[in-house]
Amino acid sequence: MTRKTVLNDTHRALGAKMVDFGGWDMPLNYGSQMEEHHHVRRAAGMFDVSHMTVIDLSGPQARDFLRRLLANSIDKLKKPGKALYSCMLNEQGGVIDDLIVYLLGEGEYRIVSNAATRDKDLAWIQRHAKDFDVQVRERPELAIIAVQGPQAREAVLGLVADGDRGRVDALGRFSALDAKSADGVDLFIARTGYTGEDGFEIVLPEAGAVAFWNALIEAGVKPAGLAARDTLRLEAGMNLYGQDMDEDVTPYVAGLGWTVSLDEGRDFIGRQALEAQKADGVPHQLVGLVMDGRGVLRHGQRVLSDAGEGQILSGTFSPTIGKAIAFARIPAGEPGEVRVDLRGREVPLRIVRHPFVREGQVQPGVAE
Repeated sequence: MTRKTVLNDTHRALGAKMVDFGGWDMPLNYGSQMEEHHHVRRAAGMFDVSHMTVIDLSGPQARDFLRRLLANSIDKLKKPGKALYSCMLNEQGGVIDDLIVYLLGEGEYRIVSNAATRDKDLAWIQRHAKDFDVQVRERPELAIIAVQGPQAREAVLGLVADGDRGRVDALGRFSALDAKSADGVDLFIARTGYTGEDGFEIVLPEAGAVAFWNALIEAGVKPAGLAARDTLRLEAGMNLYGQDMDEDVTPYVAGLGWTVSLDEGRDFIGRQALEAQKADGVPHQLVGLVMDGRGVLRHGQRVLSDAGEGQILSGTFSPTIGKAIAFARIPAGEPGEVRVDLRGREVPLRIVRHPFVREGQVQPGVAE
């Protein structure tokens, strides 16, 4: 049965084109993916991401549990409100999911993970939590609205209670806090996002979500759908689970080695496999690609390099850059001249550093 967020009727009333996304009935766009993309880059847009999974952990061994569960080190979170991006791995080092974890207080944490992986994530977390004194609580009664863009913070600040506005305004990146809306609704406001723009991801009770969404529209924030979210996130150089990584791919292969913390004395799930892969040599690399010629890069296309054959993972036409961009996985080693196979025609590509776009600006070397 297809699941719906509390904003489903609101999306339909706004004329959204709805699609199935991981078993959820979600808006693809509200008329123009391109306009929604540009509005987020230039002003402020918002996304209903209530289909994502919110899990609260509590108990005297919550930290010990997360030290075991996550490839990144939870010990990096020293103060309540701080957030950490990490992968959750299987014993082979494959990525079960990527997630953000927040330190809420002593022995209290919040995990926000992907929607399509909800059931397996919960089963995995509950399975391993049995070895620790920790309580695992899914929070399906909460909605999430992501407000992103150069004008996003100003728009949200206008809807926060007067007494909380200063704290929210001073919130650092990758941090979160509890606040109240001007109408008295509880808000968990995180200065995080998936677009490469400044802004907030706001967790709030479902009962207050529609009113808050409508208040954001009145404040000039325009709704955006999954299609714009995908082009924005690829421009921002962010991996998509199921496309750029999965249970058969380690963080090293997925270009996420920076999220792995091999801190001494911590035996996290998948560590032995990662250490072995690192010692033997990581067999593949993830690269960012730009195609200067005409055409669109799509998932599954063959990529040819001096190091061997690979394939496009995420690929799209970038509205901000005006060219096709992609992530590709190719064999490790010097790639030399890279080409993509477009129906039997080899078209040259350029390897570039990613992110491709950061806070509205095309990064150096990408547009050449």
